[in-house]
Amino acid sequence: MQRFEPPENTAVNDLLLDFLPSDSPKVKFFQSKRKMRCHSRKKNLFLVTLLLLAGLHFINLIPDLKKSLEVTPKDLSWKAQRLVSQDSWVEQRDYLSLNVSYQLLAGAPSTKQKFLAIGMSSVKRGRGSYLIPTLQSIFSQSSPEERSSLVVVVLLADFDASWRISTVREMRTMFPSELEEGHLVVIHVSEEWYPPLTGLKRNFNDAPDRVTFRSKQNIDYSFLIHYSAGFGQYYLQLEDDILSAKNFLTSIKKHIEEQNQKSSLWAMLEFSALGYIGKLYKSTDTPLLARFLFLFYQEMPCDWLMTHFREVMTQKETILFKPSLFQHMGTFSSFQGTFNKLKDKDFEESSYSNPPAEVYTDMSSYKNHLPLNAWEPGERFFWGRSPEKGNHMTAVFVSPAVVTGVLVETGSGGKDLLESGQVEVGQDVVTTERGKTCKEFRSLGAFKSGRFEMLDVDKKFSSASSCLRILVTAGQKDWIIIQKIRITTRLSTSPPPS
Repeated sequence: MQRFEPPENTAVNDLLLDFLPSDSPKVKFFQSKRKMRCHSRKKNLFLVTLLLLAGLHFINLIPDLKKSLEVTPKDLSWKAQRLVSQDSWVEQRDYLSLNVSYQLLAGAPSTKQKFLAIGMSSVKRGRGSYLIPTLQSIFSQSSPEERSSLVVVVLLADFDASWRISTVREMRTMFPSELEEGHLVVIHVSEEWYPPLTGLKRNFNDAPDRVTFRSKQNIDYSFLIHYSAGFGQYYLQLEDDILSAKNFLTSIKKHIEEQNQKSSLWAMLEFSALGYIGKLYKSTDTPLLARFLFLFYQEMPCDWLMTHFREVMTQKETILFKPSLFQHMGTFSSFQGTFNKLKDKDFEESSYSNPPAEVYTDMSSYKNHLPLNAWEPGERFFWGRSPEKGNHMTAVFVSPAVVTGVLVETGSGGKDLLESGQVEVGQDVVTTERGKTCKEFRSLGAFKSGRFEMLDVDKKFSSASSCLRILVTAGQKDWIIIQKIRITTRLSTSPPPS
């Protein structure tokens, strides 16, 4: 039996439905076919409508989409400020972490931030040790008030456990109160936390053992600075073989105060011209410094890296204060025990710190022994021919200051002393044919045996001075040597000491 195939023409199909019986199988087939066509039309119409509406909706969303992809200037500014905010890095610990763990060997870290954190790293030396004398110098040259404002952090960086044990035992014997009161903290970092220290680049053609030594030293300082970052408002880097000037902390405070009053920003202040001794940083910069030393540890010695760090922090020029507050005392280096005779010629153990000044005299000087030699720190001095009554040496300050202390020493080996003279302070600078001087002077006192010293000058003369003058009150046949003129001052805006 031949199968019925309905024609594809829709109009013919509809005409056949009018002539065939309603219960015919063919009619039922065509009716179901018609329903399928209607359903297909509705479906297609629905899809077209849906696509059209979706297209219109997408077109309307394009401006909003563009706007959502843009970062508003306010948001961008906030993100930039967060990235450069060093304060937030320290307070929130929101900076790259150093993968290191510390061992506390002695001491009790204070929960209260001090003014100054002093850091030093120490390793076993082949010939002698200077760590204990260094700590003794720091604490003995500080007043009780100064000691309460500082904490010393010592990193025992040698991997010899027996040396560390004996060193800690000696420190506990010598500094029990400093350890108990939180003024001295002793730490160690085990070898497993160090990066590779062998097979490093031989920059500057250094021998491999020299490269290993200086690279490890950079990591030692990096770990030390990282640990000490939050202990003080400022961080001072020292070495373990130095002598400290008397009341060095007070001098540092004074220089910080003066530097902060200037418009230029600073990253590092130097209180010694030698190596990595006496370098001061703000605590907000120490996390960056620790990572800088770690990142470039195998490139060059630490004292070279610190110069690059200062320049990266946009401080172009060195800010070095004189006289130096710290002196190298070690005779043998920690590297192979080699002889080391480095000395800072500008170091003076006293607490005097002269302000910038111009120095004039009407006495005849001998060769290059000029008046400025007596004013500036160091071993140079003024040497003049036989002075007459009325001769003078006058220092004219660049900025007026309240003089708090004066020391003048003359002669050498009991000869060439100033036999008769007095020291004066003056006000109101004037310029004459022979240089600058002050309009009026007031006497502080007379020389005794060629020497003059006076403390608490501001209790007698509390106003700011612009000059300090040495006046010869009687002539003498002997020549005169003025070894040093040293004064201490405070800013005229600072309150007098209680």
